[in-house]
Amino acid sequence: MATVVKSMATSGVDGFMVEIEASTIRGQQQSMSIIGLPDQAIKEAGERIQAAIESCGYDIPKDKAIISLAPGDKKKRGSHFDLGMIIALLFQTDQIAPKNLGEYAFIGELSLDGRIRPCTGILSMITEARKCGVQSVVVPLGNWKEASTVSGIKVCPVRSLTETIRFLEGRLDLDKITEENEDEAMLAEIVESCKGDSAYTQGSGIDFSDVKGQDELIDAIVLGAAGGHNVLMLGAPGCGKTMIAQRIPTILPKMTEKESLEVTKIHSISGLLDAGSGLITERPFRAPHHNVSLNALIGGGSYAQPGEVSLAHNGVLFLDELAEFSRSTLDALRQPMEDKRVTISRVNGTNSYPANFMFVSAMNPCPCGYYPSKKCRCTDYEIIHYRGKISGPILERIDIQKSVAHVDYFELNESRASRSSEELRLRVEKARMIQQERFKDDPDVSCNAQMTTTMIQKYCKLDEESTQVLKKTSEKYGYSARVIHKLLRLARTSADIDGAKDIRKEDIVRVLSCRDLDVSSSQMYTIK
Repeated sequence: MATVVKSMATSGVDGFMVEIEASTIRGQQQSMSIIGLPDQAIKEAGERIQAAIESCGYDIPKDKAIISLAPGDKKKRGSHFDLGMIIALLFQTDQIAPKNLGEYAFIGELSLDGRIRPCTGILSMITEARKCGVQSVVVPLGNWKEASTVSGIKVCPVRSLTETIRFLEGRLDLDKITEENEDEAMLAEIVESCKGDSAYTQGSGIDFSDVKGQDELIDAIVLGAAGGHNVLMLGAPGCGKTMIAQRIPTILPKMTEKESLEVTKIHSISGLLDAGSGLITERPFRAPHHNVSLNALIGGGSYAQPGEVSLAHNGVLFLDELAEFSRSTLDALRQPMEDKRVTISRVNGTNSYPANFMFVSAMNPCPCGYYPSKKCRCTDYEIIHYRGKISGPILERIDIQKSVAHVDYFELNESRASRSSEELRLRVEKARMIQQERFKDDPDVSCNAQMTTTMIQKYCKLDEESTQVLKKTSEKYGYSARVIHKLLRLARTSADIDGAKDIRKEDIVRVLSCRDLDVSSSQMYTIK
């Protein structure tokens, strides 16, 4: 009779259960066969298992051993099945006598000497194990902190195969190991905190108080952050576009537990979560170079791995020098920016990843970068061609298109101190609280930028005067329905920042002043 042991696997950001079945066929030549659509890493597990069995003092089965990963029609990949396979094989050959084996799921990669190495995707697998009714999960010690963030399931951290077997047979108490690991983690956190007391770790203490002379742009950035709206900054080199973009995460609201779990899952699946790390609590900031490939930006590869748009989920995706990105790469952003999700299809399967990010970009106004100053020597054709690298559909998906003014270095020291990130964050959080109360009945919507057409009709009603202002501007610049909807969402955020119940005329005027770059004009229509 075959031995059945539970393990877990991942597909996209979700997990699914895998049953590891081990059996031996007497009388046949000694060998090991692994079936169930395994990838190369799983096929190589046979060598790791035999080396670990011998290293830990057990006997390699003398008959033919067959290990099956069920369901057999679903592709599996990764080296984390090693621990479950070796436990099933040792139990099948009567070399170990674990208690209540069916209560456990096993995750971990074997080294040749029997140590258990950390794996990727632990959070997704533990979450799914809990849903499947698994009571306890045996995981590598290096993944203990990440796994323990999931409540409602017992996590058993182990360091080696010998330690795992002793625990299963009731000869080892893992609580002591957990306590030791907790002490080490606490010491590491204390050491890390002594390196600096910055409120935001991504940028090593960066703060909006460092920015001077850009008050109008900062107001537009706060407007975008308050509602999760996309932003494009247009200005000459050295005027502070990148500097401001790097500071946007410092004014975004703190992530909820649900958002932290989503972000941690994606980074864990991608192998970007350091061993021993717990939940990611800071909003991600991703800034790929303009030579990034399409697969790296959107996601792809043989197994449809997450791209930059998914790694920036619940955070900021910043594209500097926007016009230098290839046309095809930028156009691939259309669907993720609109649907907040990206689906990647490959021969090995189709995975869907969340991609709800705040899109922030920066570009120069012309090839030389100095239009409209006297330093610019670009012709009208060159300027039109340069801006034409960014397609109309992409520009329509960017709510705020703001010009960045040139700053005089010698006047910066004389200017007053800028507002700090903490001060700006309070304004953003106040507006977000209003939005969370508004959308409390819809868990898929957390900010104004995610409002559906039905919600826009309900929450973005205009009075007659405001309607006429918007209509007149739309007729002049030929705005599409998508752009008008984005302006209405932006106006709703403007009203939320001021705590206004309804959208006012000044809100419409404010959002129209944030449209400095349009397809047909480089200057926004303003109303006095």
